[in-house]
Amino acid sequence: MNKVSRSALRKKSMWVKLSFPIMFCVTAFMLYPFVYSIVLSLYSHKGLNETFVGLGNYVKMFKDLTFLKALGNNFLFLIIQVPIMLIFGLFFAYILQTDNLKCKGFFRMAIFLPCVTSLVAYSLVFRTMFQFDGLINQLLMQFHLISAPIPWLSSRGWARALVIFALCWRWTGYNAMYYIAGLQNIPRDILESARMDGCNPAQAFFKIVVPQLKQVIVFTSVTSTIGTLQLFDEITTLTQGGPANGTMTVSYYIYKQSFEMGNNFGYSAAMSWVIVLIIAVLSLIQLRVTREED
Repeated sequence: MNKVSRSALRKKSMWVKLSFPIMFCVTAFMLYPFVYSIVLSLYSHKGLNETFVGLGNYVKMFKDLTFLKALGNNFLFLIIQVPIMLIFGLFFAYILQTDNLKCKGFFRMAIFLPCVTSLVAYSLVFRTMFQFDGLINQLLMQFHLISAPIPWLSSRGWARALVIFALCWRWTGYNAMYYIAGLQNIPRDILESARMDGCNPAQAFFKIVVPQLKQVIVFTSVTSTIGTLQLFDEITTLTQGGPANGTMTVSYYIYKQSFEMGNNFGYSAAMSWVIVLIIAVLSLIQLRVTREED
């Protein structure tokens, strides 16, 4: 056996040895929790006792009015917040890519800054600003836009509006960064040729820019859909699901079932798998629709 063959065998043996700890980590930290969560969803827990109930947890959740309300809130946020966030992200990205705009770096940093702001810090600021006697109500009354303070945190409709506003403020810049990266890949020759042919900015935007960014828009819509259906942080820090479960989401309800309402981990696991299936179906629909349009 020549030296080259021995060296190749030695390298192969080394990679085989290294693969065992990698496979162990994958199994221990990914595959095992994945399988165990499915098994866990088939049991009902009462304290330290567990009872096999089969599909009982799945049947139970569709009779659980709080779960159905939380799921409805998730879809409400999805239908309203995601389109707003995507549209504004694309709009800001298009503006920040104009050639004659000064201080581009500053404005890009400003729009992306909310994404890296501490969740707890910005939530406390929002709660303070949107109190009944907070800064927002005082400014609105000072400019005579309202005659009485708005109950942002104690009214179901206004609390939902506050959550939507907070989500848009925090994540619009995140999507805008993807759109800016996509816009930089559009050849300047195409836009200049369209401008020379008499194409105005609006026509160039809808007929050239948007089609060129189609894959990026699909990606951001899928990730925004996933994030909204898993909405937890803003609900926890801003409204705690209130008032009267008006902003309760499935993720926050799963948390409450797991750690505050009897430690029923089996029921929580079942709800988690329903959300996984919903996310998978919506993502496949979005991808299929865009693929058929191509």
